[in-house]
Amino acid sequence: MSRGTVAAKRYAKALFQLAQEQGVTAEAESQLTALVTAVEQDAEIRAFLAAPGITTENKIQAIRAAFGDQASPIVLNTISLLIERGRQGELASLLEAYRQVSGSALGRTDALVTSAKPLSEQERDRLAARFGELIGKTVRVENIVDSSILGGLTVRIGDTLYDGSLRGKLDRLSKQLQTSV
Repeated sequence: MSRGTVAAKRYAKALFQLAQEQGVTAEAESQLTALVTAVEQDAEIRAFLAAPGITTENKIQAIRAAFGDQASPIVLNTISLLIERGRQGELASLLEAYRQVSGSALGRTDALVTSAKPLSEQERDRLAARFGELIGKTVRVENIVDSSILGGLTVRIGDTLYDGSLRGKLDRLSKQLQTSV
């Protein structure tokens, strides 16, 4: 595990504990998601945060001014602490670690479902229910569309990949045919 990932997990645990004490774990996650998404999608914000010529105080003030209405003090304080310590590049790692920590504590996990076409809300719900039964947790489904899998779908939960894609089946059949010849 990289040093940055370990640090992000520490920050995530601290943020989760504060959010849990205040009864705002879901709100903290959605606020953190919005903030990280905004930063990740805007090259100018990333460049601003990474610029060595801009003081830490100015970076923190800018983040608080931009997101103060959308994020709680505990989320803003966590982000400010990351910036103070020169770890602003770890915002995405912080979000991922927060999701893992909160999911583990709340009996929830995320499933990354790749399909050849977008899934309907009903299909997502059925997948969440089926995999929830399988692993004994509440499952949140995130759908990614990738036409290269041809059909079917793949489901990644943590380190486990369930491959029901047509591409995967064809690859397994090809390997099986090669070993039997």
